[in-house]
Amino acid sequence: MRRKLLFAILAAGIALLCLAAWPFASAHLQAVAVLRTVAGQPVPWVARELTVPVTTEDFSFPIVTANGQEQVRARVYIPQNRPHAPVMVIFHGVHHLGIDEPRLVGFAAAMAGCGIRVLTPELPGIKDYHVSQDSVAAIGESVRWFAAQTGRPVGVMGLSFSGGLALVAASEPQYHPAFKFVVAVGSQDSMLRVAEYYLTGRVARPDGSVESLPPHEYGPLVLEYEHVNDFVSAQDLAPVRAVLRAHLYEDRAGEAAATRLLNDAQRREARDLMDTKLPATRSAIAASIARHAGDSPGLSPEGRLRALDTPVYLLHGEGDNIIPSAETLWMASELQPDDLKAMLVSPVLSHLDLNGPKPGAMDQWRLIHFFALMIHEAERSASR
Repeated sequence: MRRKLLFAILAAGIALLCLAAWPFASAHLQAVAVLRTVAGQPVPWVARELTVPVTTEDFSFPIVTANGQEQVRARVYIPQNRPHAPVMVIFHGVHHLGIDEPRLVGFAAAMAGCGIRVLTPELPGIKDYHVSQDSVAAIGESVRWFAAQTGRPVGVMGLSFSGGLALVAASEPQYHPAFKFVVAVGSQDSMLRVAEYYLTGRVARPDGSVESLPPHEYGPLVLEYEHVNDFVSAQDLAPVRAVLRAHLYEDRAGEAAATRLLNDAQRREARDLMDTKLPATRSAIAASIARHAGDSPGLSPEGRLRALDTPVYLLHGEGDNIIPSAETLWMASELQPDDLKAMLVSPVLSHLDLNGPKPGAMDQWRLIHFFALMIHEAERSASR
């Protein structure tokens, strides 16, 4: 009789342990489903069983910024039959397709398939390759709007420069209460440090070591496009900007058409700007960076993170040559230990793509675990 009682108590204990562990175990399976889906790989059946169909809805909502009331284009990804699903806002990176960028669409749908209602607002400035204070306000206002709709603070993920801007918005008193947590993926701590990296290919880490990595040409081209008036005269501004825009948008036909409209002097200017290794171009970029150095604090989490009491998750590609991974190390060094919930610099990622050079099994597991922690945080937030 005593043995039967002991077995019953043991069985009940195991059942309770499994029940308690299941939310965290399921979060790992959901993370597998998300990452395999985004990578275009088959999802194991045990993880696939946890996914649900997803519907989408395009709409717009009003926000108030320094420019007055504006309408924000947005898309919501809704997991079917989950009326009380946890929620998350995901902000796109610097890309002309905005919320229609295929990687974002696939990722948001995969997250929603795991039972999270996802909102993707469009940021007009970021969409047109301008990282500015207007985008900080648009991020903060969008998060505050969604939190008001759901009746509770919401989780936020920012991709690339939007991740740093989301942390800036979370530090602002008027937006802070709407942020439940922030996930910054491939993001900047200091805009000035990133800009200088584009010239030197070197960036200091918090431990005093230096990361050396040739920067992608995309970085300095964005700097040029954002401040074209620093590089060309007023009468050449519009035609040269049109060429740079088409080049950044990877619109070859548009670039060729815009180039044909240039006179000889403008054609030389555009050619020199797109050759970012040319000494004269590099000197002009350095002068532009110095001219706008005062804008950096308003676009950088640096100096704000020690006082930020919002949970933060930091993820960065080890070989990222658009925003170097040292930026995430700086953010991690500035956050209070209780606020930094997870930090991973992963060889599985480049900038925002899962195309790192032959990651090992442990590297893949660490990435799965990071996403599981984030998903678990979203689900815990919904239950509070």
